[in-house]
Amino acid sequence: MSVFLAASRLIDRVSRVMGKISEYMVLLCCLISAGNAIVRYALNYSSNGWLEIQWYLFAFVVMLGASHALRNNEHVRVDLIYGSVSDKAKIWIDIVGLILFLIPVCVFLTWVCWPFFALSYQQGEISGNAGGLIRWPVKLVLVAGFALLSLQGVSELIKRIAAITGHISIDMTYEKPLQ
Repeated sequence: MSVFLAASRLIDRVSRVMGKISEYMVLLCCLISAGNAIVRYALNYSSNGWLEIQWYLFAFVVMLGASHALRNNEHVRVDLIYGSVSDKAKIWIDIVGLILFLIPVCVFLTWVCWPFFALSYQQGEISGNAGGLIRWPVKLVLVAGFALLSLQGVSELIKRIAAITGHISIDMTYEKPLQ
């Protein structure tokens, strides 16, 4: 189990780094958006490239930040039962959800997105908009994001199994959204 927990810690570190990068990308996206608006209104100049880079950065934030959200137990979940059961039951719900839903779906989406990226890269696909950007980097983010989310799912599964078997204890605190 110690080898698996070491692998889990490594995956967690990668997700933590990607989460930190995503946080800075939010700031960068805001700065680009504000700069683009200032230049557009002050100098009457605009570029599709600046708009597209904002979209790309948003894709980076969402896809690379998802594993960080899962690692921090801040992901979206259906809270019909989860909030009212014991910690052991929560761990079992997580194990079943990870095995039956999250990991298979993310592995499938990684597999499906790869040819989408590869074709774009091989063709040197460029946005159809004037001044648009190359498209393969944002398509690569789909592959990387789903792959990283798959790995973080494996990490969470390892931690849940280690908790059930008594090797570690994990904090199962969950707060319902305030809405």
